[in-house]
Amino acid sequence: MASINPYLIFNGNCEAAFLFYQSVFGGEFPYIGKFSDMPPSDDSNCPPPSAQDANRIMHVSLPIGNGSILMGSDSTSQSGDVVIGTNVSMSLNTESRAEADKLFNGLSAGGTIIMAMDKTFWGAYFGMFVDKFGIHWMINFDETPQK
Repeated sequence: MASINPYLIFNGNCEAAFLFYQSVFGGEFPYIGKFSDMPPSDDSNCPPPSAQDANRIMHVSLPIGNGSILMGSDSTSQSGDVVIGTNVSMSLNTESRAEADKLFNGLSAGGTIIMAMDKTFWGAYFGMFVDKFGIHWMINFDETPQK
């Protein structure tokens, strides 16, 4: 069964926000990466980060208890600034690729696909969409076991 976690998008202050959240919740970041950490890609939908985006947070996660993980990233110059109030996505972590496809296909029906399900450089099978009600979703299956 899938687990769900909040995913927050910031306008360049993600690192400051997550350091604050860490001061409240405690714990350690299992991962924090900047856009400059992305490997080069031949995919035209994934251009290299601009100089202004390189030091922005691409992804951060902070376990906050009871199996919940608070996740986040910064917007980029290509994605534009986010609007506070619409900068939250539901992130589903699945137990299989088949479950990821089923949830992606079902929830995205009638919506707008932002990124089709595909293998990523971080070793996951991942996709993003906005459902027909305007809710942002991320579907993730970790194909490589986490250490």
